[in-house]
Amino acid sequence: MEKSLLIAGFGGQGVMLLGQMLGYAASDAGKNATYYPSYGAEQRGGTANCTVIISDEEIGSPVATKPDAVIAMNEPSFNKFKGMAKKGGTIFINSSLVESSLDREDITAYYIQANSIADSLGSSKVANIVMLGAYIKVSAVLEVEDTKKIIKKVLGNKKELLETNLKAFDTGYGLI
Repeated sequence: MEKSLLIAGFGGQGVMLLGQMLGYAASDAGKNATYYPSYGAEQRGGTANCTVIISDEEIGSPVATKPDAVIAMNEPSFNKFKGMAKKGGTIFINSSLVESSLDREDITAYYIQANSIADSLGSSKVANIVMLGAYIKVSAVLEVEDTKKIIKKVLGNKKELLETNLKAFDTGYGLI
């Protein structure tokens, strides 16, 4: 089993944190993982994306030209990367910030109002974790408990946000 994911958005949306957490969770679960970030000089507000590959076997390259899935957190990222998901793949669209519709019929699209859900949970900063929950449900690349364990490990020193992040994960997971 090998799954590749491209996560894209603007700086400050937690794109890199989401990629790192997936890599850490996979590694802790005994899988191989690569995390390949890419962002401009302006981190907060600029464009950001990363590729994560999780596999039971050795990974030959951290680059995925046709990832199995794409998470698009904003409109520019959606427009730039919607064509990258491989045929039969999946795209997760943050419909709180993406108004366009997907014009491809060869992939499955999930429209998730991640920012609206995050706001209803009390913190706009957890929109990325809402998307993480949805991605884990659809991809089944990691066990729920392995993913929650890494959320606790990475965000455990920020106890005020930990509960909100776990609720965001559960909400995203439950949407699918």
